[in-house]
This record gives sequence, structure tokens and C-alpha cells, in this order.
Amino acid sequence: MIYTGSCLCGIVTFEIQGDFENFFLCHCGRCRKDTGSAHAANLFSSTARLRWLSGQNKVKTFNYHSEGHIKSFCTECGSALPNIQSDGKLLVVPAGCIDSVIYIKPQGHIYCASKASWDNDLEKVPMYKELPMDEKEK
Repeated sequence: MIYTGSCLCGIVTFEIQGDFENFFLCHCGRCRKDTGSAHAANLFSSTARLRWLSGQNKVKTFNYHSEGHIKSFCTECGSALPNIQSDGKLLVVPAGCIDSVIYIKPQGHIYCASKASWDNDLEKVPMYKELPMDEKEK
């Protein structure tokens, strides 16, 4: 399988050749800080290969206190990008930066003990196709 991806501003583009073995939604406090959201959605592969197509010089990698919580991002727009961890043995890819169809589905929520206090029953919250407008603004 070949996947293509990019950052929000489009300066960084990449290609991943291979398959993902795992797809997890991580609720740990560090991933919530990284994403500004309820969880990170990361794909993992021990065999796929990453090739930067453009903008590799705009990719910065941050390793939190050298503890292994690693995040790569575009220095122009801040979008999360793939990175290689575990001494080159593991490719970690934020699912949101992939432009291709991803066929693997999330296999589970992890670090749920660290979930945000507001991250409960979200499937019950109303869903809208777009940003809802206040009735007075229509």
C-alpha cells in the first residue's frame, strides 16, 4: 500500500509505502496536549517506509524530556507529522496527516485512565455537517 500525506499549509508532503499494524486513539495527557483534543489518533508500523517528498527541512521533532514521547510537526503551520522511533524500528503516523484513504480502523482507546473529564458520552452530543449558526445570525 502507498499512502500520501501533508501538513495543513502543504509545504511538507510525504509518502509511506507499506502497511500499518496498529491504530490507536491515545488519551494520555501528553497526547491531549500535543493535539489540543480528546486524544491522538496514531498509526504504527514496523515495516512501512517514510519518504519525504517536499519540505523535510520544515519538519521539527520534539522528544519530551528525552523520554520517548516524540512528536514531529511542520514549523510553518504546526501540523503533526510522521516520525521514526525506537531506534528506527517504528514509524508513528498521526492519522489526520494522511491524505489517502486509510483502511485500517482504530483498534482501541489507550491510556483511558488519563481521559479528559469532558470526554464521556461524546456520541450523544449533537452532530452537525458544518459549524452551526445561532438563530439570530441566520
